[in-house]
Amino acid sequence: MGCCFSRKTAGEDLLWGMDGKRHAFGQFSMAMAQANATLEDQAQVYASPSTTYIGVYDGHGGHDAARFVKSRLFHYVNKFRRERDGLSEDTISKSFDATEEDFINLAKRTWVSKPVMASVGTCCLFGAIADGFLYVANSGDSRAVLGRKSGGRVVAERLTSDHNVGVEEVRKEVRDMHPDDSHIVVFNQGVWRIKGIIQVSRSIGDMYLKSPELCRDPMFRMSVCPIPIKRPVMTSKPCVHIRRLTHQDLFLIFASDGLWEQLSDADAVRIVSRTSRKGAAKKLVKAAINEAARKREMRYADLMEIEKGGRRHFHDDITVIVVFLDDSKLSNDEKTLIFNAPMDIYSLHNNQTETETDD
Repeated sequence: MGCCFSRKTAGEDLLWGMDGKRHAFGQFSMAMAQANATLEDQAQVYASPSTTYIGVYDGHGGHDAARFVKSRLFHYVNKFRRERDGLSEDTISKSFDATEEDFINLAKRTWVSKPVMASVGTCCLFGAIADGFLYVANSGDSRAVLGRKSGGRVVAERLTSDHNVGVEEVRKEVRDMHPDDSHIVVFNQGVWRIKGIIQVSRSIGDMYLKSPELCRDPMFRMSVCPIPIKRPVMTSKPCVHIRRLTHQDLFLIFASDGLWEQLSDADAVRIVSRTSRKGAAKKLVKAAINEAARKREMRYADLMEIEKGGRRHFHDDITVIVVFLDDSKLSNDEKTLIFNAPMDIYSLHNNQTETETDD
């Protein structure tokens, strides 16, 4: 029976979720909350009978880089996987490199007419499940966490490192790479930033911090790059983690730092392990928003009434994908599908003309 999409309340205009979708080894749940005036996070899941890909792209400076990565990364993973007869650290790293090269080339071609292309970037978190193995690659401070059984409990195991100079080890790494620059990392208004500008040390995009030759161009300096750089101060190189999955591994949480700024790994795993699969990702998003409200001594309902843009003063865009790991597989006759999160949640809800059908 067909029905029109129902009108959302003001708070729900900035919240989106998807549940009950199947991937190669179980089900997944996806949810997002928009805080910025334009949604800067993007996410997608690729499901074939033998493989699952997961992507979370947390943009900064705008949405362009995150949307670009969503259009390219899975394509390159499949391309290099075919050429090299399987997934590997090299396959995934080359996919990040190719996506970065495409975006940097686009930014170099267009920065005069669209300067923002030279200053936008995105954190990139990628996961793949195939042939009994889990592959996780990260560039930036999005995070993947595993929930697994241990001694009768469900415990959290972090699978990625946060490439953020708020982490002491990352600050040391950046300083060691730039021993001649005493201001490579600056502490300002309670936050550590590279060159006083950006917190993450790895990303796709951010050409203005990776192209010293362009920073010598007076027009580029005036319109895009506020400071000269002698060498790239960021990289797109991901850290890749590979492990064999076991029956003790229950679920994976892939999320942008909007979630992890509010919830610990253990809290997130505890919430998922104690809730139904349907709505698991949205439960995490709502828990993060509730925590953001608590920190400001507000009610959750009052925070949810704040409009996009203004919401960013309380929390970041939040993207969560929960991937449940089961023994059951998709049958070989099921189709390969890509599930994409919306380009913009507010626009999706307020310009809705399509209908949905209940079987």
